[in-house]
Amino acid sequence: MADAKLQAVLSALSPMARQLNALPSNQPGRDANCVKLNTNENPFPLPMMVLQSALAALERHYLYPEDDNLSLRDAAASAYGLSQDQVVAGNGSSELLGLIYRAFLDPGDSVAMISPGFSFNRKLAKLQGARFLEIEWGESYSLPIEQLLLGPAKDAKFILLANPNNPTGTFVPVAEIDRLVAQSDQLIVVDEAYVDFAPDDALRLVDRHPNLLVLRTLSKGFAAAGIRVGFGFGHPELIGRLRNLQNVFNMNVIGHAVGISILSHRADYDENHRYIKHERHRTTTALSQLGFSVIPSHTNFLLARVPPGRDGKWWQASLDRQNILVAVFPDAGLENFIRVSIGTRTQMDAFLSAARDIISGSMKTQS
Repeated sequence: MADAKLQAVLSALSPMARQLNALPSNQPGRDANCVKLNTNENPFPLPMMVLQSALAALERHYLYPEDDNLSLRDAAASAYGLSQDQVVAGNGSSELLGLIYRAFLDPGDSVAMISPGFSFNRKLAKLQGARFLEIEWGESYSLPIEQLLLGPAKDAKFILLANPNNPTGTFVPVAEIDRLVAQSDQLIVVDEAYVDFAPDDALRLVDRHPNLLVLRTLSKGFAAAGIRVGFGFGHPELIGRLRNLQNVFNMNVIGHAVGISILSHRADYDENHRYIKHERHRTTTALSQLGFSVIPSHTNFLLARVPPGRDGKWWQASLDRQNILVAVFPDAGLENFIRVSIGTRTQMDAFLSAARDIISGSMKTQS
């Protein structure tokens, strides 16, 4: 009887939800002492004034957070030179990505992403019953403007690109994005999650183009991944509709307080960013000397082709046995790559030492 009732309940799921498997509840935890270089967190502590804002907010734990994230949106508008009605705030930029998919896509519609890109977008498209078009980057990871305007992507409801890109770490000049947005009537979504490590940003284009939406997060450049604060910047008509789609009280009082404090003290993170860029350069040089081929990065991670003879999954497993976590990807053309987050000098030394040991052990096995 219970099984019959369960099947009746499951049969009532939407067609999209029925395609998803139930997630297991007993996934194994990781060793707390592992060197975690697989999800691109910023490993440094919050500045004291930001931490104090979080502790002060915790004293208001019994109150609901401010509706519509008004003060946080006002702080972001002030920090980035826009108006409050051009800003939507979310529980990380991933929430805002989900809003965009819900707002624009019906079953059978299409969305285009320049690929390889952020893989979570595939799931978001699937949940809307939409077709997910992956358009390859141009030569040397340039923006394939003609293909986007004239190829299959011309019928997509919106086009998504990350700049700098994940997982490649590459950056396209903002002038190219300006040209694409100017020539297209579609919504262009530019995900700038890693822009704090890059030479330029597209935020100044928001006032020029009503079909541009720029996403930002405090997770990467500002060490707040666990607090979940993200922003979208665009035309007030578009932003207002996205805000109207959001869940009530979609953020919490700590997220509000930390977000406002970070935006008020962005200069205090300059040394953090310089440190990560220095470690990025040092690690790139060391990996190159070990036989890896590293794509020049404008982010807080490196995408590196592994030395010949083994693939990325082999390297990931070998490093995992030494308690070091890195990322690999199933995308065609990335089978022989690993992605390594930039952490502290101690973390990067541990990773490089393990890589040397693995290469040494592999050479002994082959001899």
